[in-house]
Amino acid sequence: MRVIPLAPAPAASAPCGDEDRRVPKLDLPLARREFLKGSGILMGTLAAGSALAALAPSTVWAVELKSLSRAEGETLMAMGRTLFPHKKLPDAVYALLAKDLDAKTEALPLLREGIAGLDRDAGGRFVKATPARRLVAVQAIEGMPFFNTVRGQCVTSLYDNDMAFTVFGYEGACWDKGGYIKRGFQDLKWLPAPPLAASPPPYFG
Repeated sequence: MRVIPLAPAPAASAPCGDEDRRVPKLDLPLARREFLKGSGILMGTLAAGSALAALAPSTVWAVELKSLSRAEGETLMAMGRTLFPHKKLPDAVYALLAKDLDAKTEALPLLREGIAGLDRDAGGRFVKATPARRLVAVQAIEGMPFFNTVRGQCVTSLYDNDMAFTVFGYEGACWDKGGYIKRGFQDLKWLPAPPLAASPPPYFG
């Protein structure tokens, strides 16, 4: 599991899936400005009243970029949301994408060139463009090295972290607790219950 590593984290919380099935507090410590010394700082807040805000110790989040600027990080966040749009995922998750790409030292020239190209194709700043114009700009570079680098990183950055697990309802590994059969196998709360006619007749051999 991955969280945003900003400041010394509080004591480790219990893993997901305890007997009471309560989701523990997320490890999202408030980052103070004096702790952040990188090239660019991405900051924001979690939506009040959201599930993530209820689980996090603070609604404020921040991510430090070592090489990329704040504007470049914001462009990568916007590109990630264009490629993998999830209304329920907060910007904090997309900031992980920018942070992970920022750590790819060998890819920085490619990233900077690609970011400049997105701004140019958007007629200004990519982050200020409409969603439709962003989509056109991203589609125009599909298959190119910059596009492939960002899309490939999205797969792990956006989905391998505690915030995404909470949003999508993933409780973590349960193999050591007997598996999922009695621990949420049927918990499809985001889908309507299927009618009995949808199930095939039993097979007795």
